[in-house]
Amino acid sequence: MEAIVVYITISNEEEAVRIAHTLVKERLCACVNILPSVRSIYTWQGKIEDEQELLMILKTTRGCFEKLCAQVKEMHSYTVPEIIAMPIIAGSEDYLSWLKSSVALSGD
Repeated sequence: MEAIVVYITISNEEEAVRIAHTLVKERLCACVNILPSVRSIYTWQGKIEDEQELLMILKTTRGCFEKLCAQVKEMHSYTVPEIIAMPIIAGSEDYLSWLKSSVALSGD
C-alpha cells in the first residue's frame, strides 16, 4: 500500500471537523490535521481572490484516494475544492504501519 498525504483547503473549522470525522470514521484516512489559518491567493472566475482558509492534511493510502475524493466533494462547500495528493517517500516504519492498518483495505 502506497502511503500518501492529501491537502484540502476549506473555509471554516466546523466544516473541516465534520469532514475529518466522517473520513476517519469511514476509514478513508488514518489521521487529519487541521491547520487554523492559511492565506490563499488565487484566480477564480477571472478575479484574483485573497482569502483566509484552513488547511486539512490527511494521511491515507493511494487505494483510498478515489473514495476519499468523492466523499470530500459530496461534503465540501466549494464548487471546486482543492484535493491534492502527494506520495510519502519515507517515514517511520511504525507510523506507516499504523497508517496502513487504520484505513480500509484498498487493494494497493
